[in-house]
Amino acid sequence: MALIDTHCHLDYESFEEDRDEVVARAKAAGLVAIINPGTNVHSSRAALGLAEAHEIVYAAVGVHPNDAAEWDDGSLGQIAGLAEHPKAIAIGEIGLDYYREWTPPESQHKIFRGQLGLAAELGLPVIIHNRQAEDDIMTILFEWQKQLEQNRSPLAKRPGVLHSFGANLSFAEAALQHNFFIGLTGPLTFKNAPDLQDLAAQMPLEKLLVETDSPYLSPHPLRGQRNEPGRVKLVAEKLAELHGMAFEAMAEITTANARRLFGLGAAA
Repeated sequence: MALIDTHCHLDYESFEEDRDEVVARAKAAGLVAIINPGTNVHSSRAALGLAEAHEIVYAAVGVHPNDAAEWDDGSLGQIAGLAEHPKAIAIGEIGLDYYREWTPPESQHKIFRGQLGLAAELGLPVIIHNRQAEDDIMTILFEWQKQLEQNRSPLAKRPGVLHSFGANLSFAEAALQHNFFIGLTGPLTFKNAPDLQDLAAQMPLEKLLVETDSPYLSPHPLRGQRNEPGRVKLVAEKLAELHGMAFEAMAEITTANARRLFGLGAAA
């Protein structure tokens, strides 16, 4: 049995005191890879540093919409340089956030499109953040994927993942039609999440990923605590229950999906 946490933030300060122990617990829980997306240039560098320090940790590099105020004319070039690292396996976490709207939507769109262009250029999948921005996410992201198809890019078949999915079924179905994966986190296990559970039960197995978004979104029965990668097992267990299958089978499927999306070999 092997698991991959496809989204966590081990570089955050809340792991400062016990980061090595958190990674050790993840290994003990069966994790063979942890993907740590950056949220800005500094965070992306930190993610790569953790990837160098820990064999099972991999990095994504990018600027999150809530950090987009830090973007300047040199940011895209810095992200491109970081993406050359052998353990940088995606561009992310990128996208749109209209809930906080710390950056004007027009600026978010420009930065989002720029990073999507970089991903296309480098052939790297994207890790997408969406919060209350479904319509614009669909417009920008799906146009980008269609352009990949027109350019006959291999990336068109595995363009990326909609991280911590919480939108509606129509959005999920549109994403699947454009070859995107669906990432599921701790809220899938919450007792007050029947709509999300129903949606997850309808999703095709070959497009599902499990993630923690640590240190956030700790799954039931640990809700409210600091989350960590080893708890991705609880998400996979709930997903297996919803699909009426054994946990071990779900772990095998989601791990294979993550390897396919991010280009991770069997050793990962």
